[in-house]
Amino acid sequence: MIGIDVGLTSAKAAAFDQHGNEIRTVSSPNPRVAVSRERQEIDMDALWSVVADVLRDLTEHLQREGWHVSSIGATGHGNGLYLVDEHLRPVRSAIASTDSRAEQIVAALPSAEVERVRLLTGSIPWAAQPAVLLRWLQDNEPETLARARWALTCKDWLTLCLTGAPSADLSDASGCGLVNLRSRRYESAAVEMLGLPRGILRMFPALRSSDAVVGAVTAEASSATGLPEGVPVVAGCMDCVASPLGAGSARKGDVTVIVGTWAINSVVVPADTVPPRVTINALLPDSELMLAMEVAPTSAASIEWASSILGSRATLPVTPRDLLEACPDAPPLADGLIFLPFIHGAPEHLGASGTFLGIKGSHTFAHVARAVAEGITQYHRVQIEKVSACGAGLTDGPWTLAGGGAKNAQWAQMFADILDHPMRRQLGTELGARGVASLAARGVGMDTSPWQVAPDPALVVSPGTARDAYRDQAARFDRVLSAMGSVWEVSA
Repeated sequence: MIGIDVGLTSAKAAAFDQHGNEIRTVSSPNPRVAVSRERQEIDMDALWSVVADVLRDLTEHLQREGWHVSSIGATGHGNGLYLVDEHLRPVRSAIASTDSRAEQIVAALPSAEVERVRLLTGSIPWAAQPAVLLRWLQDNEPETLARARWALTCKDWLTLCLTGAPSADLSDASGCGLVNLRSRRYESAAVEMLGLPRGILRMFPALRSSDAVVGAVTAEASSATGLPEGVPVVAGCMDCVASPLGAGSARKGDVTVIVGTWAINSVVVPADTVPPRVTINALLPDSELMLAMEVAPTSAASIEWASSILGSRATLPVTPRDLLEACPDAPPLADGLIFLPFIHGAPEHLGASGTFLGIKGSHTFAHVARAVAEGITQYHRVQIEKVSACGAGLTDGPWTLAGGGAKNAQWAQMFADILDHPMRRQLGTELGARGVASLAARGVGMDTSPWQVAPDPALVVSPGTARDAYRDQAARFDRVLSAMGSVWEVSA
């Protein structure tokens, strides 16, 4: 089985055997471009070219080693917008989920209507949701909207490239705020609230379960990727869902903290409950469960940004790893330096931007490095506290920590201290690809019980001596965050 995982930083393809063991992974940077301060776009053909190249590299290895590809599925960043015409060709560059051009549209929405739609869809409107971006196009690029036939997500675009047919799944569509969580159908109120005609829902493909086979690899896709023609392709799922599946953190009450470009903080809740008041509630492949999530592009993206800025004039480049390795050279709390990690904004803080507070002449590279890591982690705490306050039942057992925060031992300890909860580092290299590959296995009738993850107690990190100091920092962080609201305010 092959799982494709395309985030906002890289594109990966990973192969797994019938027991869920990783055989090989190939990755490459993806072509996201900052068009302006608020606009982040992706060349759709260039993205498919990158994915096709990593698939070709992977399939050549599998063929040399005698492996047979049984099925394939894709996961990708949720939200954003990938538009194609009736000939299934892109009508413009895709808009990434870190894009904030439509914040004024969100700011103008009446709160009572937002709450009514939230109770139906489980999601709160924010700037990079597909429907919000369609409204922006209606206002600013009506000619683009007129040419578009299908509105897709990232993984749907890749699935189309593989199969030659548009498709959608319940996890991605619900995570985009487009689905009525009870009926599991597209919700017209979600587009009508934005001043869009109900008929615009015809742009979204029919909804399928994440493990449903939606097509097969075409001759054209086979030529581009090296995959055998006819390999079954499943609908796939959004990456926020794929990673908990891959980490074995998809039981009721399970908490997953993902430190990627986006901060993903999720807890598994019953699907038939009143949706917790969080940014996203996304349906899981298990029809009885969904993920209540607080999300923002405030996590590892800030590490990448800071390392790029700090190394831009250095003799040798400064890497994200260099930045994290410098953190222990400064004490906890970074001598009073606070960082608010909103370099790409945040759904619940309109107009937010990255902010350092308390910079002194005594601060060094290590203080800045530590402040960035602490600020990212403090905002993960803010989001988890919001999920918990909404009534989602969080397990008392260790929470799963995945991504950059898991791979760096010092940062993992920081998470345990700041969240004041034991964290289980999940060191599996490709959780998203593993999660969607397991769906691909299920889609062709394979028993996936051997894919279950056995938690390793040795990877659990417990809160340490710094947690009391971090409680004091948390109170200050929250005061600063609250005070900045008037500075960042976006007028409708």
